[in-house]
Amino acid sequence: MSTVTTSALDFRNALPDAGALLALDLGTQTIGTAFCDAGWRFASPGKTLKRGKFGADKAALAALVAERAITGIVIGLPLNMDGSEGPRSQSSRAYARNLAVLGLPILLWDERWSTMGAERGLLDQDMSRAKRKERIDSAAAAVILQGAIDGLAGGMF
Repeated sequence: MSTVTTSALDFRNALPDAGALLALDLGTQTIGTAFCDAGWRFASPGKTLKRGKFGADKAALAALVAERAITGIVIGLPLNMDGSEGPRSQSSRAYARNLAVLGLPILLWDERWSTMGAERGLLDQDMSRAKRKERIDSAAAAVILQGAIDGLAGGMF
């Protein structure tokens, strides 16, 4: 049985001492992915997947988990600016519960500033608007994951 939690401590306790993590930025049409190294130091953007029926999404994500020897998943939780949850948060929670069949610990991580941070990073790279549109979801997933691993490594529970 996998753990789905918003607690970094519970997530950390459910993980082995090291291992690569996968982050997801769930959009309505795409899923941005990002990965970190086994030592939880650096998050890097992965591919952006076309979002479809959950069964197809699950199969694509299971393949990434197997390919990269993933030990845990971090999913962006889109909170309102006041910290409350809206319909998008409930959708992310439901997706996490459904993804629990993969048997990995899942952390729901506050993603309020992830897209803005990702956009800023892509602009700093002088990336064209078309390229930014193509890469924003995975870049946002990397921002989400970097925040989570910084918290895990620094003991911010």
